[in-house]
Amino acid sequence: MDSPPPTTEQSSTDCCQGHQTDPPGPQSSTDDTNIQQNTTNGNDKGQRDSPPPTTEQKGRNAGNCSADICQGDQTDPPGPQSSTDDTNSQQNTTNERDKGQMDFSSSKTEQGSNAGDCAANRCQGDQMKGSQSLTDDTNSQENTTNGRDKGQMDISPPTTEQSSTDCCQGDQTDPPGPQSSTDDSNSQQNTTNGKDKGQMDSPLSTTEQSSTDCCQGDQTNFPATQSSTDDTNSQQNTTNAGKDNRQMDFSSFETERGSNAGDCAANRCQGDQMKGSQSLTDDTNSQENTTNEINLESFLKDLGLEQHYRKKLSLQNILQIDKKTIDDEPAKCKSHLPWHFLKKLMMVNVTARNVKYDSDKNSNDDGMSENTELDFNDLFDVANSEDMVNPLDVITALFLCSDGFVQQQMALKMSMCQFPVPLLLPSCDSQQCTLMLWAMRDIVKQYRPEALSESKDFTEERIVLSNLPMVSFVRLGECSLSKSETLNKLLSNSQQYHNIFVHHNMECGDSPRRISNGLTEITWYLPCGNKNIDIFSQPVAVANLRGDIESFETQYAFLCQASAAVFVFLDKLDDLSRLSKKQHHQTQIFLVGNIGDKFPDVTFLNQVTKTLGLTKNNLLFKKNQENYANFIKRLREAVSKVISKTERKMSIEQMANIAHELRIWVDEDFPECQTAKQHADAITAEIQDTLTFKEEQLPLQGQIWKELTSLEKEEFRLQKLGSENIEKRKSDLKEKIDTLRQNQNSKDFSNAMKSFITALSLPQIERNYFLKWMQIYLDDVSRIKLSELRDLYEEKRKSSENKEEIKQLDQQLTNSSLGTEHFFREMGQMYEASRFLPETDPSRQQLKYLPELCAQLLMDGFPFELVDGDASNIPLQWVSDVLSQLNEIVSPKNKILVVTVLGVQSTGKSTLLNTMFGVQFAVSCGRCTRGAFMLLIKVHEEFKTVLNCDFIVIIDTEGLKSLEGAQLNKNRDYDNKLATLVVGMSNITITNLATENLTEMKDILQIVLHAFLRVREIDKKPKCIFVHQNVSSAAAHEKNTQAQDHLLKLLNELTQTIAQTDQKECKSFSDIMEYNPNTGNFFIPGLWNGNPPMAPVNVGYSEAVYELKKSLIQPMENVDFGAYSICKFQSCLKILWDAIKHENLLLSFRDSLETVAHNRLRTEFEDWDNKFINEVKQWITDAETKISNRKSNNLTKSETKKLVKALKKTATIMLSDGERKILDNLTQYFSQTEGLVHLVTGYRENYEKKVKKDRQGLEKLVNTRLQMAEDIALKRYYRQNYV
Repeated sequence: MDSPPPTTEQSSTDCCQGHQTDPPGPQSSTDDTNIQQNTTNGNDKGQRDSPPPTTEQKGRNAGNCSADICQGDQTDPPGPQSSTDDTNSQQNTTNERDKGQMDFSSSKTEQGSNAGDCAANRCQGDQMKGSQSLTDDTNSQENTTNGRDKGQMDISPPTTEQSSTDCCQGDQTDPPGPQSSTDDSNSQQNTTNGKDKGQMDSPLSTTEQSSTDCCQGDQTNFPATQSSTDDTNSQQNTTNAGKDNRQMDFSSFETERGSNAGDCAANRCQGDQMKGSQSLTDDTNSQENTTNEINLESFLKDLGLEQHYRKKLSLQNILQIDKKTIDDEPAKCKSHLPWHFLKKLMMVNVTARNVKYDSDKNSNDDGMSENTELDFNDLFDVANSEDMVNPLDVITALFLCSDGFVQQQMALKMSMCQFPVPLLLPSCDSQQCTLMLWAMRDIVKQYRPEALSESKDFTEERIVLSNLPMVSFVRLGECSLSKSETLNKLLSNSQQYHNIFVHHNMECGDSPRRISNGLTEITWYLPCGNKNIDIFSQPVAVANLRGDIESFETQYAFLCQASAAVFVFLDKLDDLSRLSKKQHHQTQIFLVGNIGDKFPDVTFLNQVTKTLGLTKNNLLFKKNQENYANFIKRLREAVSKVISKTERKMSIEQMANIAHELRIWVDEDFPECQTAKQHADAITAEIQDTLTFKEEQLPLQGQIWKELTSLEKEEFRLQKLGSENIEKRKSDLKEKIDTLRQNQNSKDFSNAMKSFITALSLPQIERNYFLKWMQIYLDDVSRIKLSELRDLYEEKRKSSENKEEIKQLDQQLTNSSLGTEHFFREMGQMYEASRFLPETDPSRQQLKYLPELCAQLLMDGFPFELVDGDASNIPLQWVSDVLSQLNEIVSPKNKILVVTVLGVQSTGKSTLLNTMFGVQFAVSCGRCTRGAFMLLIKVHEEFKTVLNCDFIVIIDTEGLKSLEGAQLNKNRDYDNKLATLVVGMSNITITNLATENLTEMKDILQIVLHAFLRVREIDKKPKCIFVHQNVSSAAAHEKNTQAQDHLLKLLNELTQTIAQTDQKECKSFSDIMEYNPNTGNFFIPGLWNGNPPMAPVNVGYSEAVYELKKSLIQPMENVDFGAYSICKFQSCLKILWDAIKHENLLLSFRDSLETVAHNRLRTEFEDWDNKFINEVKQWITDAETKISNRKSNNLTKSETKKLVKALKKTATIMLSDGERKILDNLTQYFSQTEGLVHLVTGYRENYEKKVKKDRQGLEKLVNTRLQMAEDIALKRYYRQNYV
């Protein structure tokens, strides 16, 4: 029977032990596969494989793995047993061995010499070759033992004790995958045939053997390619017909390894000279003929990655802050190239693939004297590209040497740069490939197909789940047309050309590919909905196989089954006879070539095309004089027809089924990932509606938590005290809080939370995969729900009668998001509620380890929620205990530097942090950041003394003035609280502004300034940086010099105003913050270079963000910005939040600023108004006097009436002039650009109305007083004349 897959305990110690352990996959036998096989055929009844390793055997020191680099492929991995024809493998065959003959484990007691003689032994193995024989179409080196007698011992899988030390036992160990035996395979086969009944498998070498097996010959590891038949490139080490009992097997070389490893190269050459006859396929590229002769280990050593082939690169490795973070020195050697690539890729810099290095030998001597005779001999020489490294090799090497999370991050960043990502990743040591399904799971794309162009709607989905047609491009033999360059022109319009695929004419693109032949890349063409821009109106996946399909049958078979069409590039039509022999699985085949002046054999072409089922439309040959643009046009038309007519659409997730059929490994098939997936499935499978799920499964963070928030706020502020006694009011509030906490404790743990907490208790690797699966599933659920609600909202808003329904939909859109933060928020509420239980209560004891769990997740690089954005509150006990546990974990190395970003919603704050530090704050799925999240980035040991800290803490915040805040009835007080909190905890605050327009900045500046002012209360003076986004002008900095002066003046003015409001003593902004207007402003261009979704990230954006990052880090070498311990950070958080909760109207400082501005306006208006009123009153007094003095003027009754009438007319003119004068003053006042006038522009209409009302009142007063004066004068006149 077959041995079962290894247990988790075993797999956790087998760092690189064979494909059977990491990850296990389905075991079977199939055609057209490239695998390593340990095969035993013809076993009789009773024969059995060795059992899986026991637990006791896994305790050996894994440190010996560094020597186990090349212990032959004959030992690992075990798998199904078969022997096949048509194999491309290295064969070391030993036939008809007698009983007692030594097996591979025979020399385990003699291993102790230096591993450096491995290459010499490799050559000895070559010298021992006997007559060599190969089956048809084989490129193999087989270790085969045939016709063994009864009782002869066979090879069994290694025990756990052995596996714990065999970290790198042969190339069978990495990348792991399914085990199989196949026809037409490129595999290393250890085959034992004809075993009799009772024959037992013998154990492999034990730990003592593995500790010194460093380079046991080329016949066992990193095979070269030799062949003795047509179409083969294989090396055969075959010994046939009767080794006697004294003959030593390949393991015997282990006793002779003691010489210097430097002899490897010379011995390898000697071995190559002794190889048998070799033949090359007529139509293979010269790069491919050398690639398979390359030792993967030596190439990785050149790149400085050899240790990471066994111990994979993690995100903590590549994201940590070190000297390389701010080092602008170009690469000087090959070992610098991976780190330069990763550094630029993490910052989504499209120049990342420029991997040329400047060695000393390439430097030119420019110091020759004028009299030196010029030498033109090398003027026309072509530079030797073989010394350079092909970018594809660097990419392949990094994917082979990285764990699943780094691979995901690389694939995501490459996709943003519009680089293709690996679909099938080759491993040249095992001739196997891996479907990179997990690596692509994090890629989410937005696009607008033709059907949605009118509605302006869009499609957003995870790319591995998108059912898209795929069009593949492959090469058969040699081709003078550059396939990759042709693809770049096919997928780029004339206005926006982009080098999607690496090709020969790119920098280092002409360097020989050493390990990347067989790499299958994939990219996607996604339309934007504009027919004048889109090349294809429908989305399509495009795959590109590197290398000749003759050498990569498995990849070609996969593409034929997964693609709607396969375009085969070739020059020689004679190669079509070979193409006709291959299975195409009913996919459309198109032939593409450059026939030039050659006239093809029409008869032969007709015969082959009939065999392949091709028509004239399937032939795309570029003629010698044909314009290249016209050729690309014809190619586009062919692809467009395929896309529009095909029904073969398939997601990458569905392609995993094809991979399994072809025995291609799938990167997420290993146990830890699958176990984590099962845990995530158990939770997310129950989600039908996100709102309902949150109410039922996450009840503690709902209405109860919001009521608690309100009660806590009232407990501190006592806004509703009224006439009630203060102590009684506080007692009543505390009682209500206790009641709500008891209500929380009375609720049973939901099934979802039980499963979630259980999964968090898994081992680290499984826990990390679980959280990633949860994030993926929850984002997908939220995306679907949000899309449905948006569609419904658009439908309802068309009618004005649906106002109430639209309001409800607004609320649902706000609350329908669901992410891992909601589960951690529920954990926090469970923990906070448990603090109200007795110390010995079982529920409290059960939950006391949760803070330590979350602290460990912080160390693993996961974000942690500081501020609950939905409730606008901090679960202070929960957050404090998590930070305390974090401090215990890292102490005494607990010094942190805190960097915070603030800004208006949707201005690219999270994208800025993601680009700057290579992290992954959420920026998609229609969910903006809520509240505030912190993330921990480690500082390299050697760089800690430079930065004066052990970690950098990044805080990402919710956008100020957010629409969601308005929908949640959040007032400006929430923005002020959030800004005050994060600024108070920060050493460096980045204020992110959408443009360089200062007018639009004033609101955000007021919020930030007031927060900065309050920071002084905790003796902090953080550094302030203003980032102006979407500034495209190259001269933006110079052009905005005057604007910077204006900004500083505005900052100073606002500072003084706010200081007066809060009764602080501040005269300038520099009294509050460390700010230099010359170095504290950064102008960053737009993110995309072109029109999304096909636009790559703008290199100017990446470079500008890099300069910003350097400015954050470099000054720390000489300036202490007050980095402090985690304990002080925790204390600062509590002090600030308590102070914020005590604040009332004073914290709503924008209101106070409006009051200041309004007071200024009111003062001015009152001056104008009072002056006018006084003038009117004085005029009335003068008019009354004139009327009362009528006797002295000898006025008659009629004359008196005439005088009053004239005075009223004069009053009307006077009042009109006074009204107009005040209105002119108001107009002039509101036209000012300085001060706080913009805060009170809304009051202008009120004041204008007041002016008119005052005028009407004065006019009424004038008329009344004049009438009274007239009546008095007439009565007096009557008494004097008639009485």
